[in-house]
Amino acid sequence: MKVAAEKIPFNVELIRQDFPILKRKINGYPLIYFDNAATSQTPKQVIDTIVDYYSNYNANIHRGVHTLSQEATDKYEGARKKIQQHFNAANPYEIIFTSGTTHGINLVANGFASELKKGDEVLISALEHHSNIVPWQMLCEKTGAILKVIPMNENGELIFAEYEKLLSGKTKMVFVNHVSNALGTVNPIKKIIDKAHEAGAVVLVDGAQAAPHIKADVQALDVDFYLVSAHKMCGPTGVGVLYGKEKWLKKLPPYQGGGEMIATVTFEKTTYADLPHKFEAGTPNICGGIAFGAALDYMNEVGFHEIAEYEHQLLEYATKQLLAIEGVKIYGVSKEKTAVISFNIEGIHPYDIGTIIDKLGVAVRTGHHCAQPIMDFYKIPGTVRASFSFYNTMEEIDLFIEAVKRAKAMLE
Repeated sequence: MKVAAEKIPFNVELIRQDFPILKRKINGYPLIYFDNAATSQTPKQVIDTIVDYYSNYNANIHRGVHTLSQEATDKYEGARKKIQQHFNAANPYEIIFTSGTTHGINLVANGFASELKKGDEVLISALEHHSNIVPWQMLCEKTGAILKVIPMNENGELIFAEYEKLLSGKTKMVFVNHVSNALGTVNPIKKIIDKAHEAGAVVLVDGAQAAPHIKADVQALDVDFYLVSAHKMCGPTGVGVLYGKEKWLKKLPPYQGGGEMIATVTFEKTTYADLPHKFEAGTPNICGGIAFGAALDYMNEVGFHEIAEYEHQLLEYATKQLLAIEGVKIYGVSKEKTAVISFNIEGIHPYDIGTIIDKLGVAVRTGHHCAQPIMDFYKIPGTVRASFSFYNTMEEIDLFIEAVKRAKAMLE
């Protein structure tokens, strides 16, 4: 698919025909896939792009003069430009291909090891995924910087007034997710970024959960770093993107050494390549990068505004139906949230709910969702998380609700 000037009229039944896996049956029941916050499904347009790459122009990039190498290079760099345009980065070389959001966060954390000193302060939020907690803990242990946490309230929202109190001249870095993977909370990142910049701090935003639902404009946000993963956005696993402002990408040292990221190599000294290659050592996931571009084309044809509106309808309908079940408690009831519902049923372990409804064809996630501090805040072992995408339907929600009711009746 190519990015179209005119959007396809939103028709969920036509959209579902693009996703072969939705025709599967699980234990004799039609698959109801409500684990989209973990990994989205892949349309045939993206699958065809992957097949086309390996069938017709599989070759290493940037280094070869032969035709296949040049074709692969053009497609790969074309995907970089698509991603640049989608997120409105100023330059294509501010888009660094990674293996995913976690890789990008570690790349930045490694680079800032030389920027921090003992007594500096680093802020993260109480809503973070482990991938946006552990690297900063490691960085603080290495540098002597102090890690501080922006607290949350019972609704699953960050307490902005407490964030403002934490900011000071000692604050060097602020890290926050755009959307909570566990609760669906949409954080006010523009306000967070502006306040951090007033204090002279650098801001990294984990956009992995936001990117499937919200089209972020990195220049309008004035964010220093923004990270996403393709597999949340109808693309393949094992590829993602780090956006970084040019001034920071030029300042930070390479994360890995090897081929492609060099300008010259002698046994006495190595000089590094210009952006973006400085951070892209070794043979990349060429097919993955090209397929990520195809996935963005697909989602832009559907339309992000249309996606957001439809998913909000799914969220409201599922929330109402779930709350009608006695004993259900939903965690994360912020005013602004994406199509994610984390819930428990009183007296029943979330794992048991997830196991039973899987037998009925319903795929949800159970556990702490790599966000254990959130579960500790609510004093629970975990939740059942149902996360919806634009290819899900109201009818699927009805079947999901009936499955939850059956599980509840069996487990009481």
